[in-house]
Amino acid sequence: MDFKHPFISSPRLGVYYILVWLAILTGSVLLKWLAYGFNPGIAVAEGLAFPFTFAIIGSAIWYVIKYSSLENHTPARVLISHIIAATIIVFIWLYIGVVLIKLLHPFAEQWIDNNLAINIFGGYMFYLTYVIFFYAVSYYQGFKEKLKNEGKLKSLVKEAELHALKSQINPHFLFNSLNSISSLTMTDPAKAQEMVINLSSLMRYSLKHDQIDKVPFSEELNNNKLYLQIEKVRFGKKLNPVFDIDENCLDTLIPNMILQPLYENAIKYGVYEATEPIEIVTRSTCIKDVLEITITNNYDPNSMSKRGEGIGLRNIRDRLQIIYGNPMLMKVEDNKKEFKVTLAIPQK
Repeated sequence: MDFKHPFISSPRLGVYYILVWLAILTGSVLLKWLAYGFNPGIAVAEGLAFPFTFAIIGSAIWYVIKYSSLENHTPARVLISHIIAATIIVFIWLYIGVVLIKLLHPFAEQWIDNNLAINIFGGYMFYLTYVIFFYAVSYYQGFKEKLKNEGKLKSLVKEAELHALKSQINPHFLFNSLNSISSLTMTDPAKAQEMVINLSSLMRYSLKHDQIDKVPFSEELNNNKLYLQIEKVRFGKKLNPVFDIDENCLDTLIPNMILQPLYENAIKYGVYEATEPIEIVTRSTCIKDVLEITITNNYDPNSMSKRGEGIGLRNIRDRLQIIYGNPMLMKVEDNKKEFKVTLAIPQK
């Protein structure tokens, strides 16, 4: 439990506190002098001796509240604690106030006797006001701390989810690439060696950016061109990558490794089962503050197995939800001849 006084942890609140009490003191003196005909000296002395003194003593009520909080004690115990504390504080306040008023205005003794009961009642009302005020401050601080902790927790959960999603994507691609290399080692060792070199570069990129959410679109694009080179070694003329890229989009930011599952998907469901060359067309445009990327591939519907939204597309939706709070930034279209995925990546 944090027992630090709010006037120390929040100096602005302390300044407001002083200003409020100065206003109360000024108002009290003017009211008694002008409205009730008090002697000006007595009005000033009474204001300094009582409201001003309680402004100093009353700040200690914060510690009474923190040591007897409702979260850790029964309501009855808290009530008894406040009654005892109020009695001690009020009588200390009255004693100091009487001493001060006699020093400030020696002829005010009769006035003290006539107003003792009123001051006792006023002291308890002051205490009640402080209790309400400090409870409000305490709960507000607790609320802010809760929000802060929840923010940290959400950040940790977000980071963990992103790492989990990436850990699903990377081994999936690695498994396919190793299968390709394995199939080429006997039939075409030179191409197998080329794939190993390209795969090494690609995995180095993946590891390099493992801790970064976003990278320039140009880097992500080059990384995926390398990936398609690896797959072209495997599929030859069946795979025909086409890029129509707006150069103004190259410096925009995009979540790293988010495009690769789309190319994997196009190869798995388009190129792999096709008998004719398949084009995988990548287009990009920048519309206001949004980077729009479309990846389209044609396919043979007769040789096409039933397509669902596999792990790659689900991972992309999940990452968009985590990073941007909107899973609808990905749009999937299938007209039985072409399969198109559109990503809208916000830049703000």
